[in-house]
Amino acid sequence: MDETEHLPTAPPAPTAPRTGGPAGDAPTATVVLPCFNEQDHVLAELERITEALDVSGLTYEILAIDDCSTDGTLAVLRRAEKDLPRLRVLAFRRNGGSGTARRIGTRQARGEIVVWTDADMTYPNERIPELVRALLDDPGIDQIVGARTTEEGSHKWLRKPAKWFIRKVAERLTNRQIPDLNSGLRAFRRSVALPYLRLLPPGFSCVTTITLSFLSNQHAVEYLPIGYAKRAGTSKFHFTRDAYRYILQVLRMVMYFDPLKVLMPPALWLLLIGLVKGVVDMVRHPFYFPASTVLLVLSSLIIGSMALMADLMVRSRGETTADTAWLGAGSRGAVTRADPSDDRTSPGD
Repeated sequence: MDETEHLPTAPPAPTAPRTGGPAGDAPTATVVLPCFNEQDHVLAELERITEALDVSGLTYEILAIDDCSTDGTLAVLRRAEKDLPRLRVLAFRRNGGSGTARRIGTRQARGEIVVWTDADMTYPNERIPELVRALLDDPGIDQIVGARTTEEGSHKWLRKPAKWFIRKVAERLTNRQIPDLNSGLRAFRRSVALPYLRLLPPGFSCVTTITLSFLSNQHAVEYLPIGYAKRAGTSKFHFTRDAYRYILQVLRMVMYFDPLKVLMPPALWLLLIGLVKGVVDMVRHPFYFPASTVLLVLSSLIIGSMALMADLMVRSRGETTADTAWLGAGSRGAVTRADPSDDRTSPGD
């Protein structure tokens, strides 16, 4: 996907980096903040994040991305950019979705630690320094997620059982406990996330995707319990459409990294049912197998063959990037490898 089509045709001329540290130094953290029709509260959110990070003593930048808002969000961001020296604003020419904003923002980030959050006042963004320091203090952690302890979203009575079901499916397929699968507040190491950014969908399920990408590749993911407030403004979440996308994305990601977990169980169940039915058919009608029995066995063999072929394709993509997750806290620097996708100068792929 050509990400340059979302960016302005004539971007402003490059200026000296504004990081809060010495000129030219990269900040410790980059906060990526997608904004779509948030004019009434985005300034309060920016001030809250800025105040918390200023007090923490961390060097940082805030990358606010206007996703082609139809209200005055971009104007508010441009005014704030003049008053907040560590704020950068990117404006999309057309709406790309929160996943597109987060993907481009992460690639444009100058900090090694990237923080994702929302601009709707729901997440306790004053706790962002906690997430960043958790990664700085423990090199063995690659991502830390704010796990919400309450549910304040719209359609609450529908969202809670749907999210519980999707989370349990994800836990079953990844063999990991996941307190919050789609929290919008998280911090992770940019260098670890870069290979997986191309997998991010444009919508809300991008947070689910980055979680499953890390877990499926054995990267260390930890969770920090957080509160969750009622959102300001109007929710962009559509229950039926986005719930369907969530479950589809869970299956897609596990298929991408470990297809045997999705395809082999139904293949084995079909084979077992076919064999049992074949034995029953032999007892009832010697040497006669109905078409349904043959179809069950053949279906199981076809699905099983697809599972093995898919697994072979996954394993042929190359070695895992998660080997350092198994080393001690002082060993992360023992192996370094240049990532060809780490291009901080170009907004495109």
